[in-house]
Amino acid sequence: MMKNLFLSWQVWALLSAAFAALTAIFAKIGIENVNSDFATFIRTIVILLAAGLMVYVTGNWQSPATITPRTWLFLVLSGLATGASWICYFRALKIGDAARVAPIDKLSVVFVAVFAVLFLGERLSLPNWLGVILIACGAVLVAYRG
Repeated sequence: MMKNLFLSWQVWALLSAAFAALTAIFAKIGIENVNSDFATFIRTIVILLAAGLMVYVTGNWQSPATITPRTWLFLVLSGLATGASWICYFRALKIGDAARVAPIDKLSVVFVAVFAVLFLGERLSLPNWLGVILIACGAVLVAYRG
């Protein structure tokens, strides 16, 4: 039962959301007395070490030569987009409230839905689109300073 639980994408997605929430709280506290770009650099080093340890512990290393040029291209583009997102996120946290920055950051859910339809040919049903609209409205309402 427990093993099957950790084979579920839903469990991993919920864990991702929980860790993302902790990221916002820890980062907001951590950047009080440091430049946001330098804070992003420190965070990146920690993530690099953690990811390296995970590959080592799980035995999932593979030769970089086995990766196709197309895969390399998109992994590099993904890394650049991640870096840009982190830099922007930490700058926003430096000057804004975590409770307002994080919901706007989560508009990425809305962007992913639109981009997946436009670029990946994925299809969303009417209830899916309603959810996307509600997420967008919810993010704006949570970030609203009334």
